Amino acid sequence: MNIIVIGGGFAGVNFVKTLANKEEFQITLVDKNNYNFFSPLIYQVATGFLEPTSISYPFRKLFSGKKNIQFRLAELLKVVPEENKIILDDGELQYDMLVFATGAETNYFGIKNVEENSLPMKTLGDALEMRNRLLESMEAAAISTDPAEIKALLTIVIAGGGPTGVELAGMFAEMRNGILRKEYSFLSGNGGEIYLIDGVNALLTPMSPESQKDTFEALTKLGVKIKLNCLVKDYVDGKVILANGETIVTKNLIWAAGVSAKMFDGLPKESYGRGKRMLTDEYNKVQGTQNIYAIGDTCLQTTDTNFPQGHPQVAQVAIQHGNMLAKNFQSIAAGKPANAFAYNDKGSMAIIGRNKAVVDIPKLKLHMNGFLAWLAWLFIHLLSLITYRNRARTFYNWMIAYFTKDQSLRMIIRPAAKNKVA
Repeated sequence: MNIIVIGGGFAGVNFVKTLANKEEFQITLVDKNNYNFFSPLIYQVATGFLEPTSISYPFRKLFSGKKNIQFRLAELLKVVPEENKIILDDGELQYDMLVFATGAETNYFGIKNVEENSLPMKTLGDALEMRNRLLESMEAAAISTDPAEIKALLTIVIAGGGPTGVELAGMFAEMRNGILRKEYSFLSGNGGEIYLIDGVNALLTPMSPESQKDTFEALTKLGVKIKLNCLVKDYVDGKVILANGETIVTKNLIWAAGVSAKMFDGLPKESYGRGKRMLTDEYNKVQGTQNIYAIGDTCLQTTDTNFPQGHPQVAQVAIQHGNMLAKNFQSIAAGKPANAFAYNDKGSMAIIGRNKAVVDIPKLKLHMNGFLAWLAWLFIHLLSLITYRNRARTFYNWMIAYFTKDQSLRMIIRPAAKNKVA
């Protein structure tokens, strides 16, 4: 069976790994990047606490020695279902089964100025751009003599009160209270603020009320200004404009307010549902197709009785989707019936800062906060990294940062501009 997998995130990689060295399957993984990266930790790359190689790993190295797996560095342009082929930006491929694991991308909700001028947080490229921009803002503030400009350069507005927004806010607050005061002491007290904004009435809405309360209190104690029931309407001339008419002057708007899936030319419109996600049956087969499947964030599966509106777009769903679909393909190849997918919710967690985190485990009716929750967060995230090398590098950087209350990865690195021919 010739299988093509589009996308090498949690869902795609776990699908491929489950079928590795199964001779009855020939698998081609297609991705526009040549590496897998651990998206829950990209904010630590953005803030200079981790280097990119700590949370990423090349696909070819990852699948080295797996004879039934090939990698193709390419971007999907079109699907031709009637011919069982896909068109890439560098050629075409035939398939017996096609699996979409394309994840999600930033949703700007049609606000063009936000899309053009804010900092998203979905890819390693986004994280490196954010790191550069924030460090450049601090350097610009260091030489400015205008108090209003200094305040705008040091003020950070984060739109989105989910895990990414919360974790960024906590990290920036601790950097302001530590690194900024040590290395930019002359800027301390110049009015730079950290705002966390969300349109609903609580932070971390998928988590328990206890976690929401603990998070709000911990961030407030760190000095983060939280604005709930408040939407960002626009971002014009360095001003974040809120729906209530309030404005915040800042050079740094970070957009973590939502995601949407991607649509692809060649698939019927009835294959898509809310948020551009592909509608699938209980076996992850895309509606209106015969041999096309979708897993992870791009999949909208409403057949799970515990999640009638579809599963949350989180890593655990993607991992379980990938594993289950791979096992179902093995069952199909062996002439056995496939099993319907049912999500096993193992819980959720978010880190707020040093020795501060929240953890919910619904099945045990357990809520944790503080130091024990922080240790649990560290352990789970270390364990979830894709290789031992990633785990070792990340653990080393975390320990250095913990004991020194500092990190040293604050370099502004950009490719040199190519010389133009006159």
